[in-house]
Amino acid sequence: MTHCCCDYPTVTDGERRRATWNNAREGFREGWAREFGAWPQSDGDYWPGHHIFDLWHGGHPTARDNVLPVPPAVHKVINKAYPACYSRGGQWSAVGPDKPYVD
Repeated sequence: MTHCCCDYPTVTDGERRRATWNNAREGFREGWAREFGAWPQSDGDYWPGHHIFDLWHGGHPTARDNVLPVPPAVHKVINKAYPACYSRGGQWSAVGPDKPYVD
């Protein structure tokens, strides 16, 4: 078991995927609200939707199971760390702890 999230290559249609998400964002939030309750907000601003399987590596822009609301400050941390997942080596390819979710 490792920390690595994936070895997917970068896609050539990343801008199209981003545009698809941008155009669908409001409807996605409405669909989310029908099933899970209102999309979270802080100070009147909607939380960003984080793509678990990111758009630049082939993630579907509007897949229900691929987008989660994340507080803005947390989203910045995730986005800063996420590129390391694809860089090979370092902490992402090391064997994980015996019980990774006890924290």
